[in-house]
Amino acid sequence: MGSSSAGKTLENKLSDDEEEEYGCESGWVEARSSCYHLSSLSADLSHIPPPNTPCHTCQHPAENWLCLSCKQVLCSRFVNKHMLLHFHHTNHSISLSFSDLSVWCFSCDAYLDARLIPQLRPVHQLAHILKFGYAPPIPTSQ
Repeated sequence: MGSSSAGKTLENKLSDDEEEEYGCESGWVEARSSCYHLSSLSADLSHIPPPNTPCHTCQHPAENWLCLSCKQVLCSRFVNKHMLLHFHHTNHSISLSFSDLSVWCFSCDAYLDARLIPQLRPVHQLAHILKFGYAPPIPTSQ
C-alpha cells in the first residue's frame, strides 16, 4: 500500500457543512432525556403501522421513520429524504426510526431517549414488540 492513510483521510474528508447535512460526525451521541416538542405527539400512539411499512411517498422498503405526530411512514435522509421534507412542510418534529428504534427530534436536532421520556416509552415499547416479537428490557436506574 503505497499511499499514506493520512493523505487518504484528508482527500475523503467531508466539509463541516456536509458532515452536518449527512449526520456523519463520529463519536458518541448522547440522547436527550427531555424535549420541548413532546406536545406535538399523536394522542393515539397505541396503534402504529408495522416496522416493515414502506415509505408512504416512494414505497422504499427500508430506512423508514414513523412520524409520531400523524403516524405517516416516510424514508430517511439517507434514502429520498421524505421524512425530512415532511418535517419542513408540517413542522412535525418527532419521529421514530423503524431501523434501530431511535427517536429523533428535528426541531432540537437531537436524538431522544425513549426509555427515559415517559411520553415516548409506550410507543418505543410497542415498536420493539412489533419488530422483534418481545418487549424491550426495562432500564435499571443508575
